[in-house]
Amino acid sequence: MNRASSSRLSELPQRVESNRMSMVYATPQSKQSFGKLNIPKPQSVTSERRTSFFGSRGAGMARNSAFGAFGGAEKMKDPRPLHDKAYVQQCIRQLCEFLSEKGFPGSMSVKSLQSPSTKEFLKIFEFIYCLLDPTFQMPTSKVEEEVPRILKDLGYPFVLSKSSMYSVGAPHTWPQVLGAVVWLIDTVKVFCCMSDQDLLFADFSDGSTEIEDGVEFNKLFLDYTAETYNKFMQGADTFDEEDADYLAKLKRLYNVDEGLLASMEEKYRILSGEVERLEKESQTDRLMVKRTEKVKLQTDLQKLQSYRSNLESFKANLENKASGLAEELEASGLQVETLKQEESRLQHILSTQKFTPADIERINWEKRELQQTINSLSKSLEQAEQHMWNEEIALAKAKETAEVKLAEYHKLARKLKLIPVSAENACGHDFEIRTSTEYGPSTMVQCRTQIQQLLRKLITDVDEECSRLTDMKLSLEESIEQVNSNISDKANDLKQLREQIRRLDEQLEQDMQDIAHEEQKWSTEMESVETHRKLLEKKVTLGYDESVEQLKAAQQQYHLVLQETNEERRTVVNNLASVLTTAANHLSIVEVSLHLAPNLPLIFILFLALIFLFTITT
Repeated sequence: MNRASSSRLSELPQRVESNRMSMVYATPQSKQSFGKLNIPKPQSVTSERRTSFFGSRGAGMARNSAFGAFGGAEKMKDPRPLHDKAYVQQCIRQLCEFLSEKGFPGSMSVKSLQSPSTKEFLKIFEFIYCLLDPTFQMPTSKVEEEVPRILKDLGYPFVLSKSSMYSVGAPHTWPQVLGAVVWLIDTVKVFCCMSDQDLLFADFSDGSTEIEDGVEFNKLFLDYTAETYNKFMQGADTFDEEDADYLAKLKRLYNVDEGLLASMEEKYRILSGEVERLEKESQTDRLMVKRTEKVKLQTDLQKLQSYRSNLESFKANLENKASGLAEELEASGLQVETLKQEESRLQHILSTQKFTPADIERINWEKRELQQTINSLSKSLEQAEQHMWNEEIALAKAKETAEVKLAEYHKLARKLKLIPVSAENACGHDFEIRTSTEYGPSTMVQCRTQIQQLLRKLITDVDEECSRLTDMKLSLEESIEQVNSNISDKANDLKQLREQIRRLDEQLEQDMQDIAHEEQKWSTEMESVETHRKLLEKKVTLGYDESVEQLKAAQQQYHLVLQETNEERRTVVNNLASVLTTAANHLSIVEVSLHLAPNLPLIFILFLALIFLFTITT
């Protein structure tokens, strides 16, 4: 797991804005960054609560995972300024330094990397990829398909077209290819850095390895990540308790001295105040001045390089002309030698023969004609040279003007997304105009005709789109007028409703006054009832006390009566026992008498008398 990754793995919006720094970065982190160059990162500013794309969520509802929440992979746009010349030059210097550092076998310079050939690019790519896979060998066929496939397998997030491999050094393809190579360099650096750290046996490492790369830190970090992610999936957005616990564990792991930290913070505060004071004292920002000078010098360097290339081409043309003039001079020298020989021969003839005055006059006349011819030819030669020089100057100016217009055309075409061929509005057509040195006159006319036809077609499409948008605008204006009329009607209805609300408010106020009056009356009645209730409670309390005393007296009397009743009951029981004993004796006597003289009626009467006596006694 990457330590620099955020603790929020979900893509759902945060419900509570948090400005704190994650505790994951509490340990020292490496400051080396690969592939970033001097591109500022865009800062994400969230100042208000955002609504979820999937609708509102219940108060206690758990958070859904972000994996699988969206559809297929979307084509990413490269945020790097690959069309910026300064950025391209910086990438070229970085590539050159990396090749020199890693010992590239061939000779490579910044100038040769401005527009390399496909063969040179394949050598560079094979050398860099062999740092990742030493067994790799560049195939001999279908290289234009193999290189994009390798980059895609490595996880390069942007698309590198197959057609860009046919002309790697072209101005419209080399920046994209260079960006991919720089990304591959960063991958190699990360791979080398990870290879140097023995992550598998980090707990058996020597003392030079940081604790951060060992098992203890990984265990703490994984526990912290798991705990915060579980709470995040349950709907939490802040993890202050987990951060404090994690920070305390890290301090125990690294044996952090709080006193030393406090002294360092105090020292940092003093130094920060000193820096702020020095910045306030300085009237100009030297860093910004140096950066501005650097940009100006880079611009001047680019202009000088372009001027140097123009001078080199002009020098090559002059050398070609000089070689032609040298050949003409050599031919003229031979002709002069021939004329000298002819002159010596004629001089010898003149010295050996006799001329008549007519011959001399004729020779002088021919000499004057020849001299006039030489003078006229010399003037014609000077005029021709002056005309040639003027034409060369005019050609250079026209070339510069054409290059400026061509640059403006390319800038406007990039702004309109017509260049390169894979641009949005290019529709697969090549709108780029190259210099006349790359094409012949007929090819330039053909290219111009083709681009004009494509531009006319594009203008026609844009006009049609404009007319369609105009019609849509008119329909929208009619809809707006209708909506405005509806709004005016609703405004009138709103006025009426407001009037009704005002009347209802007045009625409500009157009712509230009446209710307040009634409440006051009820409060008076409640006070009187409360006073009556208190009097009743007092009387009830007194009656209750009297009843309690009477109950106690009745209980005492009850106990006395109960005691007397018990005494009487015991007396009756004793009497009954004696009566029963007497009756039993009497019965026994009766039985004896029955045996002697059975007289049944008399015995029955006696038995009834005993029963009646027993009943009365009871």
